[in-house]
Amino acid sequence: MSVFIIAEAGVNHNGSVELAKKLIDVASLAGADAVKFQTFKSENLVAASAQKAQYQKENGEADESQLDMLKKLELDTKTHQELIAYSKSKNIMFLSTPFDLESVDLLDELGLKIFKIPSGEITNLPYLEKIGSLNKEIVLSTGMANMSEISDALNILTSAGTDKDNITILHANTMYPTPMKDVNLNAMLSIANEFNLAFGYSDHTLGIEVDIAAVALGASVIEKHFTLDNTMSGPDHKASLQPDELIAMVKAIRNIEIALGSSQKKPSQSETPNIEIARKSIVAAKNIKIGDVFSEENLTTKRPAKGLSPMKWHDIIGTKAKQNYSLDDLI
Repeated sequence: MSVFIIAEAGVNHNGSVELAKKLIDVASLAGADAVKFQTFKSENLVAASAQKAQYQKENGEADESQLDMLKKLELDTKTHQELIAYSKSKNIMFLSTPFDLESVDLLDELGLKIFKIPSGEITNLPYLEKIGSLNKEIVLSTGMANMSEISDALNILTSAGTDKDNITILHANTMYPTPMKDVNLNAMLSIANEFNLAFGYSDHTLGIEVDIAAVALGASVIEKHFTLDNTMSGPDHKASLQPDELIAMVKAIRNIEIALGSSQKKPSQSETPNIEIARKSIVAAKNIKIGDVFSEENLTTKRPAKGLSPMKWHDIIGTKAKQNYSLDDLI
């Protein structure tokens, strides 16, 4: 099964429908399976007194409240409909993360088949119950969470009505960008072993190597932020891939998928013709007369592998030649 790649546009549209469409163009061109935005009503998401995260202050207006910042990044119902239609025309799935109960209803009404739960909502019981009651496919991010919290969230989702097999758990680290020392990619495998569910990785590191490593370790879903230009003003641009990097990431992941192959070890179709060229045969190391005893002095191994395999060496040593051999003749 192919790795499901989610190109996370998030709020990198900066409130512009035209920028959002250009992000969809890039995600489609790159070959991602889905392009994902964020759906929220600012007043439902944060209190007026809520401060911005440090990375948000550094990448925007420092004295602006989180509410004021988010208000500029909201997408209304009409815009959602427009972007869904545009994504369809570009043959890419439209996804969006809901951040409040009203937004869950909106995305359900718009017919989304996959619901992405962000890391920040993993301890939001009423939110989890609402999404769980829809019995949709769910992608659950686990940044900032421990195993117990992941287990609690899964229990809430399944108790509310979602089939366990419809849930994919993403290992994540909620720092933008994530330092390499904090990635802890092995924790993704711990999640896989603990919960026996489909698993993947939501990445906030700079670059693409960790995503490729995650695929090599078995991730079935990869989520990665991207932007049109990471020098733009906004909270997430700096920790996002540029278009050419997104294209390179998707290409690398697709190559790794092919390279992983099957678990069966046998000569491949491409290397089979080289067996005769690269392996050796038992040959005469000097002229040998009929009746001579084969020994380590008169035998050696050389390419090509057209004669007896050197694995028969001990079967031949000590026996007598039944014909004459010249130097390098196959035995």
